[in-house]
Formats: sequence, structure tokens, C-alpha cells
Amino acid sequence: MRAGVLALALSLGPAAAAQEEALRLPSGQAARLFEVLTDRPAGGGPIYRFRYVAEGFSAGAERLDAISADLAWLCEAHALPRIPNSGPRPGRVIISLADRGSEFGVYDEAVTQVFEAYRVEGDRCIWEMF
Repeated sequence: MRAGVLALALSLGPAAAAQEEALRLPSGQAARLFEVLTDRPAGGGPIYRFRYVAEGFSAGAERLDAISADLAWLCEAHALPRIPNSGPRPGRVIISLADRGSEFGVYDEAVTQVFEAYRVEGDRCIWEMF
């Protein structure tokens, strides 16, 4: 795991995350939480990374709208309720969706993965262009 990135204890250890029920996304795809990571860059609020896996996931321009809706739904319906209410609010929430698990920060050409960054406003995730 990359220096400065720590696994976040949100009452979910790696084994618990693997056992969590599949989430039915707006597109109909089923996804599971793979892991949650956090770090705190200098001068900003914490960044929460929620990484999800959906077997058979594929990306492509023709699926852009469905994928965007799935990522936004994962942020608002699943990730935000799992961020602690005490302490500093997140500077960003990053949602990723992949066809299989992979080591964070390590490129693997066999993995299909997409991700988006959001800022949090109340109970809403607002898309942030990279």
C-alpha cells in the first residue's frame, strides 16, 4: 500500500467488507465494497476512497451515462452514510468501480476500472472534474 494511505476503520475490516451484501446499482449491475482507504493531504480535509468491485463490469463510451449514475449512487447511498460524523468533513470522496480487486496505486492492465471524485455538500455528492 502506498505511503500516506491508511486503511480506514469504518467498522469494516477487510473480511467484513468482503462479506458485505452485493449492492444493486441503478444500471442493474451488482457491486461489492472492496476496501475503504483514507489519507489527509497537507492543507485539506481527508480524502476517502471507496473501492467497489462488480464482476463482469465493463467500461466504454456507450456506457458513460450508466456508469456515471452508478458512481454517483454509490457515493450518496453507500459511501456517505459510512463516513464518520465526528471529526473533519471529507475534502473529497473518490468512488472507484472495477471488474476485480487490485492493489491500490499499482497499475494492472488486466483490471477494468473507472473512478470519479466528489465534494460533499450536506448529504449530496457533487461531481468534481479531475
